Amino acid sequence: MAKRRVVLTGLGSVNPLACNVGEFWDALLSGASGIRRIARFDPEPFASQIGGEVQNWEAITSEMVASRECKRMDRFCQFAVQSAIDAVADSGLDFSREQTERCAVIIGSGIGGLQELEDQHLRMLSKGPSRVSPLTVPKLMANAASGNVSILWGLHGPNHAVVTACASASNAVGEAIRIVQEDKADIAITGGSEAAVTRIGLASFCALKGLSTRNDDPAHASRPFDKDRDGFLLSEGAGIVVIEELGRARKRGARIYAELVGYGCSGDGYHITAPDPEGTGAVLAMKRALDDASIAPQEVGYINAHGTSTVLGDVAETLAIKKVFGDYAKKGLLVSSTKSSTGHLLGASGGVELIACALAIQDGVLPATMNLEQPDEKCDLDYIPNTPREKKVDVVLSNSFGFGGHNACLLLKRFEG
Repeated sequence: MAKRRVVLTGLGSVNPLACNVGEFWDALLSGASGIRRIARFDPEPFASQIGGEVQNWEAITSEMVASRECKRMDRFCQFAVQSAIDAVADSGLDFSREQTERCAVIIGSGIGGLQELEDQHLRMLSKGPSRVSPLTVPKLMANAASGNVSILWGLHGPNHAVVTACASASNAVGEAIRIVQEDKADIAITGGSEAAVTRIGLASFCALKGLSTRNDDPAHASRPFDKDRDGFLLSEGAGIVVIEELGRARKRGARIYAELVGYGCSGDGYHITAPDPEGTGAVLAMKRALDDASIAPQEVGYINAHGTSTVLGDVAETLAIKKVFGDYAKKGLLVSSTKSSTGHLLGASGGVELIACALAIQDGVLPATMNLEQPDEKCDLDYIPNTPREKKVDVVLSNSFGFGGHNACLLLKRFEG
């Protein structure tokens, strides 16, 4: 049986640049930075004192979620629910008119409710085990986002969470694509959410020596592919999208941002935190996405790179791209990392970057890699340095690679009808 076609019809995001998609896209194209000195707690004792916090966040403002219910959600879940509400509104869907058993929810998170875990651990130490909140488990579990989103609209289709570190959102979207392609659902709400900018989150990544310590210059600290990069920036937020079977989307007259045509995933089988220096797993994931879509490498106009601004990761991804795309990698292919503006949203990053890819196709503008002043000699592709590039592209690839050697790639194509 032929695979059903899947299209993207709704976008929603809360991230360090903005709390809605329109403002996020404007900020991204203007070269704004979401990186600042951390304000939610005193970062002075930490080696890295900067990150991407969601600004002016007031827990869910929608009338759909009662204040009492909002308090039962960790910050990462609040981000996911608000982004899902925005994505559904953007799609124009009315679930009261849908077959709820045909509506799926697949949302990823690399860590889940870390703030709740931290808060309740401190409460236990100071007040004793009997004072730990009965809401601890429902708030910290990584599947709380997918569960709460499905409850919000009473959806009964496939519902699960994906936990593959920084590949979580892209893996979630990929699994949702498969579910719709295989006729197990007609609609899916999918993406990822994360809120790991906490004391224990920051301390843990500092201990790994993975974060930038450019504390005196936050806006220029995330510098993918640059010779002077010194690590990534811990960020938070969510990127949630609505995807649908093409025929169903057409029938209801939905606006279509792009068609989701390919998904590839793989494992490095190399190291729990370091990327394979040969890029073997990344190569496989990109090739599998291309094969899944029956698209030749030369048809891809733009890659939204994983590009975290780590010394090893940026080189490995560059090498992997050159292995997949051959001479074309240097002769027409455009690449950029939006993490230069947002920082690294871990399990949410793939969702936010998928939204950027869809808007790049729609508007014919490719976001820049900010702070790229002196390219690493081993990073020798066109990374669209510092200024967005006006260019119509028909096919876009989004890369997400995570600790544990998890790799997930999504391929989008301009929808022509």
